[in-house]
Amino acid sequence: MIIDTHLHPTNLVDEAWRHTGTPFTGERMLKLMDGPYMINGKPRRIDMGFIQPPPGNTGYRDGNRKGREGIRDYMAYIAELCEKYPDRFIGNFNYNPRWGPENGAAELEFHVKEYGFKMLKLHANMHGYRPDRALEWLRPAMKKCAELGVVVLIHTGDGPYTIPTMFYPIIREFPMVNFIIGHFGIQTGGNYSFESFWMAMDTPNVYCESGWCFQSRIVEFAQQLPKNKIVFGTDSPPNDPGMWLRELEVLCKDPPHGINLSEDDLEGYLGNNIAKLVGIDPSPPPRNLQDAQARLTDSYAGVDRATGKHLLQPA
Repeated sequence: MIIDTHLHPTNLVDEAWRHTGTPFTGERMLKLMDGPYMINGKPRRIDMGFIQPPPGNTGYRDGNRKGREGIRDYMAYIAELCEKYPDRFIGNFNYNPRWGPENGAAELEFHVKEYGFKMLKLHANMHGYRPDRALEWLRPAMKKCAELGVVVLIHTGDGPYTIPTMFYPIIREFPMVNFIIGHFGIQTGGNYSFESFWMAMDTPNVYCESGWCFQSRIVEFAQQLPKNKIVFGTDSPPNDPGMWLRELEVLCKDPPHGINLSEDDLEGYLGNNIAKLVGIDPSPPPRNLQDAQARLTDSYAGVDRATGKHLLQPA
Protein backbone atom coordinates (compact mmCIF):
# COMPACT_ATOMS: atom_id res chain seq x y z
CA MET A 1 0.00 0.00 0.00
CA ILE A 2 0.91 3.62 -0.45
CA ILE A 3 0.26 5.58 2.75
CA ASP A 4 0.46 9.38 2.88
CA THR A 5 1.43 10.78 6.29
CA HIS A 6 0.27 14.34 5.60
CA LEU A 7 -3.18 15.29 4.29
CA HIS A 8 -5.46 18.25 5.13
CA PRO A 9 -9.11 17.68 4.13
CA THR A 10 -11.51 20.30 5.46
CA ASN A 11 -15.14 21.42 5.33
CA LEU A 12 -13.97 25.00 5.95
CA VAL A 13 -11.64 26.96 3.69
CA ASP A 14 -8.18 27.04 5.28
CA GLU A 15 -8.26 30.29 7.22
CA ALA A 16 -4.48 30.76 7.30
CA TRP A 17 -3.46 29.88 3.75
CA ARG A 18 -6.72 30.24 1.78
CA HIS A 19 -5.70 27.52 -0.64
CA THR A 20 -8.93 27.54 -2.66
CA GLY A 21 -12.23 29.34 -2.76
CA THR A 22 -14.10 26.21 -1.72
CA PRO A 23 -13.33 23.67 1.01
CA PHE A 24 -11.08 20.77 0.07
CA THR A 25 -13.42 18.11 1.41
CA GLY A 26 -12.75 14.48 2.19
CA GLU A 27 -14.40 13.48 -1.07
CA ARG A 28 -12.10 15.79 -3.04
CA MET A 29 -9.18 14.30 -1.15
CA LEU A 30 -10.22 10.74 -2.07
CA LYS A 31 -10.41 11.71 -5.74
CA LEU A 32 -6.89 13.15 -5.48
CA MET A 33 -5.64 10.01 -3.73
CA ASP A 34 -7.20 7.71 -6.32
CA GLY A 35 -5.01 9.06 -9.12
CA PRO A 36 -3.99 6.76 -10.67
CA TYR A 37 -0.28 7.54 -10.50
CA MET A 38 2.21 5.59 -12.62
CA ILE A 39 5.08 4.17 -10.56
CA ASN A 40 7.65 1.98 -12.29
CA GLY A 41 5.18 1.37 -15.10
CA LYS A 42 2.30 0.32 -12.84
CA PRO A 43 -0.84 2.33 -11.99
CA ARG A 44 -1.09 3.03 -8.26
CA ARG A 45 -3.24 5.03 -5.90
CA ILE A 46 -2.62 6.43 -2.45
CA ASP A 47 -4.39 3.70 -0.54
CA MET A 48 -4.54 5.34 2.88
CA GLY A 49 -3.69 8.70 4.39
CA PHE A 50 -3.28 10.34 7.76
CA ILE A 51 -5.66 13.30 7.88
CA GLN A 52 -5.73 16.43 10.03
CA PRO A 53 -7.40 19.83 9.83
CA PRO A 54 -5.40 22.71 8.33
CA PRO A 55 -3.47 24.11 11.32
CA GLY A 56 -4.82 27.57 10.56
CA ASN A 57 -8.27 26.30 11.49
CA THR A 58 -7.16 25.10 14.92
CA GLY A 59 -6.68 28.47 16.63
CA TYR A 60 -9.20 30.30 18.81
CA ARG A 61 -11.66 32.68 17.14
CA ASP A 62 -14.45 34.74 18.65
CA GLY A 63 -17.45 32.54 19.21
CA ASN A 64 -15.53 29.29 19.67
CA ARG A 65 -16.21 27.02 22.56
CA LYS A 66 -13.22 26.71 24.87
CA GLY A 67 -11.26 23.88 26.46
CA ARG A 68 -11.92 20.30 25.44
CA GLU A 69 -15.16 21.24 23.69
CA GLY A 70 -13.30 23.67 21.42
CA ILE A 71 -10.68 21.07 20.57
CA ARG A 72 -13.37 18.52 19.79
CA ASP A 73 -15.04 21.05 17.50
CA TYR A 74 -11.95 21.70 15.38
CA MET A 75 -11.25 17.95 15.14
CA ALA A 76 -14.89 17.02 14.41
CA TYR A 77 -14.70 16.84 10.62
CA ILE A 78 -11.58 14.68 10.73
CA ALA A 79 -13.28 12.30 13.17
CA GLU A 80 -16.32 12.20 10.89
CA LEU A 81 -14.19 11.27 7.87
CA CYS A 82 -12.36 8.55 9.78
CA GLU A 83 -15.71 6.98 10.65
CA LYS A 84 -17.08 7.41 7.12
CA TYR A 85 -14.01 6.09 5.26
CA PRO A 86 -12.15 3.81 7.71
CA ASP A 87 -10.40 1.94 4.90
CA ARG A 88 -8.84 5.14 3.52
CA PHE A 89 -8.36 7.68 6.33
CA ILE A 90 -6.43 7.49 9.62
CA GLY A 91 -6.76 10.31 12.14
CA ASN A 92 -3.92 12.69 12.98
CA PHE A 93 -4.68 14.77 16.09
CA ASN A 94 -3.63 18.41 15.65
CA TYR A 95 -2.34 19.43 19.08
CA ASN A 96 -2.56 23.12 19.97
CA PRO A 97 -1.35 23.54 23.59
CA ARG A 98 -2.95 26.98 23.80
CA TRP A 99 -6.28 25.23 24.35
CA GLY A 100 -4.73 23.80 27.52
CA PRO A 101 -2.02 21.11 27.53
CA GLU A 102 -4.01 18.75 29.75
CA ASN A 103 -7.14 19.35 27.66
CA GLY A 104 -5.20 18.46 24.53
CA ALA A 105 -3.77 15.31 26.08
CA ALA A 106 -7.23 14.19 27.21
CA GLU A 107 -8.70 14.83 23.77
CA LEU A 108 -5.84 12.95 22.12
CA GLU A 109 -6.69 9.91 24.24
CA PHE A 110 -10.39 10.30 23.40
CA HIS A 111 -9.70 10.44 19.65
CA VAL A 112 -7.34 7.46 19.79
CA LYS A 113 -9.83 5.29 21.65
CA GLU A 114 -13.01 6.53 19.97
CA TYR A 115 -11.84 6.97 16.35
CA GLY A 116 -8.59 5.01 16.08
CA PHE A 117 -6.27 8.00 15.63
CA LYS A 118 -2.60 6.96 15.36
CA MET A 119 -0.69 10.21 14.96
CA LEU A 120 -0.31 13.64 16.59
CA LYS A 121 0.77 16.84 14.82
CA LEU A 122 2.85 19.67 16.30
CA HIS A 123 2.92 23.07 14.58
CA ALA A 124 4.82 25.46 16.85
CA ASN A 125 4.77 28.35 14.36
CA MET A 126 1.02 28.30 13.77
CA HIS A 127 0.34 27.93 17.50
CA GLY A 128 3.06 30.30 18.70
CA TYR A 129 5.45 28.62 21.15
CA ARG A 130 9.14 27.73 21.42
CA PRO A 131 9.30 23.93 21.51
CA ASP A 132 12.71 23.92 23.19
CA ARG A 133 11.37 26.05 26.07
CA ALA A 134 7.66 25.27 26.30
CA LEU A 135 8.29 21.72 27.47
CA GLU A 136 5.52 21.84 30.08
CA TRP A 137 3.11 22.52 27.24
CA LEU A 138 4.31 19.45 25.34
CA ARG A 139 4.86 16.87 28.08
CA PRO A 140 1.20 15.97 28.78
CA ALA A 141 0.61 15.04 25.14
CA MET A 142 3.96 13.28 24.75
CA LYS A 143 3.23 11.14 27.81
CA LYS A 144 -0.05 10.15 26.19
CA CYS A 145 1.73 9.35 22.91
CA ALA A 146 4.14 7.10 24.82
CA GLU A 147 1.26 5.38 26.60
CA LEU A 148 -0.87 4.88 23.49
CA GLY A 149 1.82 4.25 20.86
CA VAL A 150 1.03 7.42 18.90
CA VAL A 151 3.55 8.72 16.33
CA VAL A 152 4.35 12.46 16.39
CA LEU A 153 4.58 14.45 13.14
CA ILE A 154 6.39 17.79 13.52
CA HIS A 155 5.98 20.73 11.16
CA THR A 156 9.48 22.01 10.38
CA GLY A 157 11.29 24.21 7.91
CA ASP A 158 10.81 27.84 8.89
CA GLY A 159 11.54 30.19 11.76
CA PRO A 160 11.10 31.29 14.34
CA TYR A 161 9.84 28.14 16.10
CA THR A 162 10.01 25.16 13.71
CA ILE A 163 13.72 24.71 13.08
CA PRO A 164 14.16 20.94 13.53
CA THR A 165 16.80 20.98 16.27
CA MET A 166 14.49 23.08 18.47
CA PHE A 167 12.57 19.83 19.05
CA TYR A 168 15.59 17.93 20.31
CA PRO A 169 14.81 18.48 24.02
CA ILE A 170 11.37 16.85 23.78
CA ILE A 171 12.64 14.13 21.40
CA ARG A 172 15.42 13.18 23.80
CA GLU A 173 13.08 13.25 26.78
CA PHE A 174 10.74 10.75 25.08
CA PRO A 175 12.93 8.13 23.35
CA MET A 176 10.01 5.70 23.42
CA VAL A 177 7.99 7.97 21.08
CA ASN A 178 8.65 7.99 17.32
CA PHE A 179 8.96 11.46 15.76
CA ILE A 180 8.67 12.31 12.06
CA ILE A 181 10.40 15.49 10.82
CA GLY A 182 7.68 16.94 8.57
CA HIS A 183 8.64 18.42 5.18
CA PHE A 184 12.22 17.10 5.63
CA GLY A 185 12.97 20.43 7.32
CA ILE A 186 12.03 22.52 4.27
CA GLN A 187 9.41 25.24 3.86
CA THR A 188 9.16 28.50 1.94
CA GLY A 189 11.13 30.23 4.71
CA GLY A 190 14.10 27.91 5.00
CA ASN A 191 15.96 24.71 4.21
CA TYR A 192 16.95 22.61 7.22
CA SER A 193 17.12 19.30 5.35
CA PHE A 194 20.70 18.60 6.46
CA GLU A 195 19.69 19.10 10.11
CA SER A 196 16.79 16.71 9.57
CA PHE A 197 19.04 14.16 7.89
CA TRP A 198 21.55 14.12 10.74
CA MET A 199 18.81 14.01 13.36
CA ALA A 200 17.45 10.87 11.68
CA MET A 201 20.94 9.40 11.33
CA ASP A 202 21.90 10.01 14.97
CA THR A 203 18.59 9.46 16.81
CA PRO A 204 16.82 6.06 16.75
CA ASN A 205 13.31 7.52 17.19
CA VAL A 206 13.55 10.21 14.46
CA TYR A 207 12.32 9.71 10.88
CA CYS A 208 12.05 12.06 7.88
CA GLU A 209 9.02 12.82 5.74
CA SER A 210 9.88 12.89 2.03
CA GLY A 211 7.66 15.71 0.76
CA TRP A 212 9.18 19.16 0.13
CA CYS A 213 12.73 17.73 -0.01
CA PHE A 214 14.76 18.65 -3.09
CA GLN A 215 15.06 15.69 -5.45
CA SER A 216 18.85 15.89 -5.69
CA ARG A 217 19.16 16.01 -1.90
CA ILE A 218 16.89 13.05 -1.22
CA VAL A 219 19.13 10.96 -3.49
CA GLU A 220 22.08 11.81 -1.22
CA PHE A 221 20.11 11.24 1.97
CA ALA A 222 18.59 7.93 0.84
CA GLN A 223 22.06 6.59 0.07
CA GLN A 224 23.06 6.95 3.73
CA LEU A 225 19.91 6.75 5.84
CA PRO A 226 18.73 3.34 7.05
CA LYS A 227 15.98 2.17 4.69
CA ASN A 228 13.30 2.47 7.38
CA LYS A 229 13.98 6.16 8.06
CA ILE A 230 12.04 7.84 5.21
CA VAL A 231 8.24 7.98 5.03
CA PHE A 232 6.05 9.36 2.26
CA GLY A 233 4.10 12.57 2.93
CA THR A 234 2.72 15.13 0.52
CA ASP A 235 1.18 17.99 2.54
CA SER A 236 -1.83 17.98 0.19
CA PRO A 237 -3.37 20.42 -0.40
CA PRO A 238 -1.69 22.53 -1.67
CA ASN A 239 0.85 20.03 -3.01
CA ASP A 240 0.06 17.56 -5.75
CA PRO A 241 0.93 14.00 -4.65
CA GLY A 242 2.26 12.98 -8.05
CA MET A 243 5.39 15.11 -7.83
CA TRP A 244 6.41 13.59 -4.48
CA LEU A 245 5.67 10.05 -5.70
CA ARG A 246 7.91 10.69 -8.71
CA GLU A 247 10.65 12.00 -6.42
CA LEU A 248 10.79 8.63 -4.68
CA GLU A 249 10.23 6.53 -7.82
CA VAL A 250 13.30 8.08 -9.47
CA LEU A 251 15.45 6.53 -6.71
CA CYS A 252 14.97 3.23 -8.57
CA LYS A 253 16.86 4.67 -11.57
CA ASP A 254 20.59 4.57 -12.24
CA PRO A 255 22.88 7.16 -10.61
CA PRO A 256 23.20 10.09 -10.53
CA HIS A 257 19.41 10.64 -10.57
CA GLY A 258 18.73 7.48 -8.59
CA ILE A 259 20.47 4.89 -6.44
CA ASN A 260 19.18 1.66 -8.06
CA LEU A 261 16.70 1.30 -5.20
CA SER A 262 14.78 -1.98 -5.25
CA GLU A 263 10.99 -1.96 -5.61
CA ASP A 264 10.71 -3.58 -2.18
CA ASP A 265 12.70 -0.76 -0.60
CA LEU A 266 10.68 1.81 -2.55
CA GLU A 267 7.53 0.23 -1.11
CA GLY A 268 9.03 0.85 2.33
CA TYR A 269 9.31 4.55 1.61
CA LEU A 270 5.85 4.68 0.03
CA GLY A 271 3.98 2.98 2.83
CA ASN A 272 5.54 0.06 4.69
CA ASN A 273 7.81 2.16 6.90
CA ILE A 274 4.95 4.18 8.37
CA ALA A 275 2.75 1.07 8.43
CA LYS A 276 5.21 -0.67 10.74
CA LEU A 277 5.40 2.39 13.02
CA VAL A 278 1.63 2.42 13.61
CA GLY A 279 0.88 -1.31 13.63
CA ILE A 280 -0.41 -1.88 10.10
CA ASP A 281 0.74 -5.01 8.31
CA PRO A 282 3.25 -4.18 5.54
CA SER A 283 2.44 -5.21 1.98
CA PRO A 284 4.56 -6.13 -1.07
CA PRO A 285 4.65 -3.98 -4.21
CA PRO A 286 2.42 -5.12 -7.10
CA ARG A 287 3.98 -8.14 -8.81
CA ASN A 288 3.02 -6.98 -12.28
CA LEU A 289 0.67 -4.73 -14.23
CA GLN A 290 -2.32 -7.03 -13.68
CA ASP A 291 -1.79 -7.10 -9.92
CA ALA A 292 -1.53 -3.32 -9.84
CA GLN A 293 -4.74 -2.92 -11.82
CA ALA A 294 -6.55 -5.35 -9.51
CA ARG A 295 -5.57 -3.28 -6.49
CA LEU A 296 -7.19 -0.24 -8.06
CA THR A 297 -10.53 -1.97 -8.53
CA ASP A 298 -11.14 -4.25 -5.56
CA SER A 299 -11.25 -1.88 -2.57
CA TYR A 300 -7.83 -3.23 -1.62
CA ALA A 301 -6.84 -0.38 0.72
CA GLY A 302 -6.92 -1.25 4.38
CA VAL A 303 -7.96 -4.90 3.84
CA ASP A 304 -5.88 -8.06 3.57
CA ARG A 305 -7.28 -9.66 0.44
CA ALA A 306 -6.34 -13.18 1.58
CA THR A 307 -8.09 -13.01 4.96
CA GLY A 308 -10.50 -10.09 4.65
CA LYS A 309 -9.05 -8.72 7.90
CA HIS A 310 -9.08 -4.93 8.26
CA LEU A 311 -5.44 -3.90 8.61
CA LEU A 312 -6.22 -1.27 11.22
CA GLN A 313 -7.71 -3.81 13.59
CA PRO A 314 -5.41 -5.15 16.30
CA ALA A 315 -4.04 -8.63 15.69
